[in-house]
Amino acid sequence: MDQLLDVSLFASALRMITPILLAALGGALCARVGLFNVGLEGMMLVGAFSGIVGNHMTGNIWAAVLFAVMCTMMYALLFGYMSIHLKANVIVVGISLNFLALGLTTFALRAIFDVKGAYTNSQMTGLPKLQIPLLKDIPWLGDVLSGHTALVYLSIFIVIGLQYYLFRTVGGFRLLAAGENPTAARSLGIGVAAIQYKAVLLCGALCGLAGAQLSLGNVTMFSEGMTAGRGFIALVATMLGQSNPIGVAASSVLFGFMDALSIRLQGLALPTHFTSMLPYVVTLVALFFFKDKGYMQEARKSSGSSR
Repeated sequence: MDQLLDVSLFASALRMITPILLAALGGALCARVGLFNVGLEGMMLVGAFSGIVGNHMTGNIWAAVLFAVMCTMMYALLFGYMSIHLKANVIVVGISLNFLALGLTTFALRAIFDVKGAYTNSQMTGLPKLQIPLLKDIPWLGDVLSGHTALVYLSIFIVIGLQYYLFRTVGGFRLLAAGENPTAARSLGIGVAAIQYKAVLLCGALCGLAGAQLSLGNVTMFSEGMTAGRGFIALVATMLGQSNPIGVAASSVLFGFMDALSIRLQGLALPTHFTSMLPYVVTLVALFFFKDKGYMQEARKSSGSSR
């Protein structure tokens, strides 16, 4: 048991949590404005691929992260335009964007890098690992919390910032009003469509960061479908967290830890297919015990139109 639940497992869990958490926060923003975004998986995949392309083109890791964010925001605009402007069914739009991202990144991988399956380059450098002064010298805690990429620490500040913005600022209250009762919000002169577009763009930015963490932080490569369902896990984390940043973070910790645990179990002679399904089994169990109907009613309303 000591070999299973050691320091490296918790440090690995923190890296696994970050992509899920960032994407889930993006999904929470969309849910708050009345858009049930099931396209998180596709947005993460676009972010992961764009990060590698940006790294290949510029040779600068931070320019690559910015490129990933910009490309994913542009991709998110497709979701926003179809669901807000054209009033399309948001569930159908999200699923379509997931499949589009899978095919688009596969095609672009062959068109740009002339390879199939995966692309890696030994000359590319990933996101640097930061050693936090003083914290790194603390036994056990320093080994777990220090030595991660900047995006891991940024995700923590984003949770705190969103929690404050949504429930302590006028802009946050307007965002909540746009999703809770758009008709009343419009009567007060609040631009509901503009707020929804902003939420979608912020969702794209967060998913871009999540994808960049996957392809430039956890590893330095891109493979077809490398998100491997993490976008859907992020969607469940959004639901379990009730679109509250703190709750979303707590849910993401659960799923990220199970993801890291599944990888650790592969070293104990357990079948790979069995260990790989562990995070998704936990996701299904979490959905089984999820009994709040309020959020599901919001999802059903969103499936009709973006209002």
